[in-house]
Amino acid sequence: MTVRFNHTIIAAKDKVRSARFLAELLGLPEPKPVGHFQAVTLDDGVSLDYISTDTDFPGQHYAFLVSDDVFDALITKIRDRGIEHWADPRGQRRNEINTNDGGRGVYFQDPSGHYMEAITVPYGGW
Repeated sequence: MTVRFNHTIIAAKDKVRSARFLAELLGLPEPKPVGHFQAVTLDDGVSLDYISTDTDFPGQHYAFLVSDDVFDALITKIRDRGIEHWADPRGQRRNEINTNDGGRGVYFQDPSGHYMEAITVPYGGW
């Protein structure tokens, strides 16, 4: 038997806005309503199921391994739209990207305050 990650639920202030934000920046298909959720489907079939809530929640971290062409398009969209971004997880290198492990990476927040990260090479370079 195999074990594969299938989905996770992400709290959002506005599920439609947050789901569209991520899907558009990463060049993914338009999110789809699934029950109470707005689902963003990644290329491997995993879904990020956004749900709107009035409850306060801490920002969570979500990291995406992306191809160079997706990264190029992402960083262009981020810069063109004036979205705050940084090269390090503490936000000390603002408006920069990193070149960790021989790849490129960037951090940014979604409309609900979650910390998104896109990298072109996994940590450790493998």
